Amino acid sequence: MAIMRENIAGKYRHEIKLLLTKAEYVTARTRISALMKPDSHSIKNGDYFIRSLYFDDINHSSYWDKIAGVSHRKKFRIRTYNFSEDVIKLECKEKNGDRIRKESVSISSDCARALIAGDNSLLEPDSSFVTAEFLALWGGKGLRPSVVVDYTREAYVEPIGNVRITFDKALRAGVSGVDMFERELLTVPVYPNGMVIMEVKYDDFIPKHLSMLVSSVGGEKIAVSKFTTCRDVLDNFKPQAIGL
Repeated sequence: MAIMRENIAGKYRHEIKLLLTKAEYVTARTRISALMKPDSHSIKNGDYFIRSLYFDDINHSSYWDKIAGVSHRKKFRIRTYNFSEDVIKLECKEKNGDRIRKESVSISSDCARALIAGDNSLLEPDSSFVTAEFLALWGGKGLRPSVVVDYTREAYVEPIGNVRITFDKALRAGVSGVDMFERELLTVPVYPNGMVIMEVKYDDFIPKHLSMLVSSVGGEKIAVSKFTTCRDVLDNFKPQAIGL
């Protein structure tokens, strides 16, 4: 089977993003790790590596909708963890105002490789919203691979309020292609000074002690997505800048 039927319908959640210096990250991590537990991925692997391949249509709608600040927008990606092919997700991330939600479906490595090559024949429409809309955009608007995004994640969770706080480090943009399974894919750093993206996600409320903690964290509140940031790096990439 090219696709495993699995529709994880997420509810809308609040999201806060902060861009931290190394010093701000160390301070925030020390405080948060004392109050929250590592998530299941972190317990098993420590910091874990995430690679995503984002898709966009022939008009670059996902990119320009983000730049324009369109209130309700969606983007699609394939995501892997620690270079493993055991778990591969096709995901739709939807933003509506100041809230987000994510829906995903598991796909095989053969299916993912076919999509990277421009072949959607292994992805069959089923009861999943994700595959149905992905295929509709593939045929109707020319949805195709856009940019590979890499980073290392450190994550903490709190069951009350379903709070999840992540530190995403070493954000890099793929500049030599869109084959996310290529271990030697050339990537370049987005933040050469080692800045860290802190993301706070929660359902209807966040416990007061965590709200106060987040409010005390320094850093710059940002709205820029990893996708658009890495797309900019790819578009402006100059090989001579890194000695190629």
